Amino acid sequence: MDTRLNPPAPLDLDGWIATQLDRVERALDRWVSVDASADMEHHAPADLMAAMRYAVLDGGKRLRPLLVLAAFEAVSSGLTHDYLPVEEGDEEVARRGAADPDLSGFMAGEAALRGACAVELIHAYSLVHDDMPCMDNDVLRRGKPTVHVQFGEASALLAGDALQALAFELLTPEGTRIESAKQAHLCRLLARAAGCAGMAGGQAIDLASVGLKLTEDQLREMHRLKTGALLQASVMMGAACGESTPAVQAALQSFGAAIGLAFQVVDDILDVTADSAALGKTAGKDAEQDKPTYVSLMGLSGARAYAQTLHGQALAALGSTGLVDTRVLRGLAALVVDRTN
Repeated sequence: MDTRLNPPAPLDLDGWIATQLDRVERALDRWVSVDASADMEHHAPADLMAAMRYAVLDGGKRLRPLLVLAAFEAVSSGLTHDYLPVEEGDEEVARRGAADPDLSGFMAGEAALRGACAVELIHAYSLVHDDMPCMDNDVLRRGKPTVHVQFGEASALLAGDALQALAFELLTPEGTRIESAKQAHLCRLLARAAGCAGMAGGQAIDLASVGLKLTEDQLREMHRLKTGALLQASVMMGAACGESTPAVQAALQSFGAAIGLAFQVVDDILDVTADSAALGKTAGKDAEQDKPTYVSLMGLSGARAYAQTLHGQALAALGSTGLVDTRVLRGLAALVVDRTN
């Protein structure tokens, strides 16, 4: 496609985000529910489900699912794709298939939506566990009491466990809605980002680093795992739901790595410049707990400059993809760096 003759329509980023947030919220509301387990021999206990829904619904920036959907749309630019409403099951797929044998666009769209929700469930579970007394011992998250404060420590632990398991269940629906090879690939991307070589490993380093002075390389590695891995995986899961070349995947991986680290740098900045009401979580915790941060290492102005450097790296990576339309990904990268909470 010659974009000089067919330039993309003007981007309404706020409108795009609002549409995707509504889609993700409705999907999470449906999938994180007792009704969603109606086909199981036993429904999920109501108290456990209440804690799970409290942890994941009606809060948060949803940056990770937005990255999944934005990357999917970027690699699908110029192709026909859509999202099946989450209420529609295999019967609707069969009905549409009778009229249109090629439902690949719909199937890819459903994979992307499930991937978006799965990565948010992993993120939510990690916050539930991170806030517990054995970890960061925090009492405020997303502007409300943390799950262990609201439901007790045992319920919070189980809710986090259940959210993690549900994430992988979403990626492996029964029937033919998502090809088995794609299911396996998405599970591998998410598992690696969440496990010992990703988020959990980074958290272990973080806990072991309290009171220590890390080098810039050590701090970067910690945050590459703790925060960056899941943000990078969000981009790669979106790309995996569409069609892309190894070169495009490598460029998107670099983009995800840059914004993943930028997110943490800005998080460190906000911890010392914003108040708890704006953040929706307790401000000043890093300094209080003597944790190594980019601000403690570089100073406030140095950390801000580094965030801008990472933003530039992210945009350069997008520019090297050769994709027709990366405006949403560019917009999300700007939001990461310019955010105030």
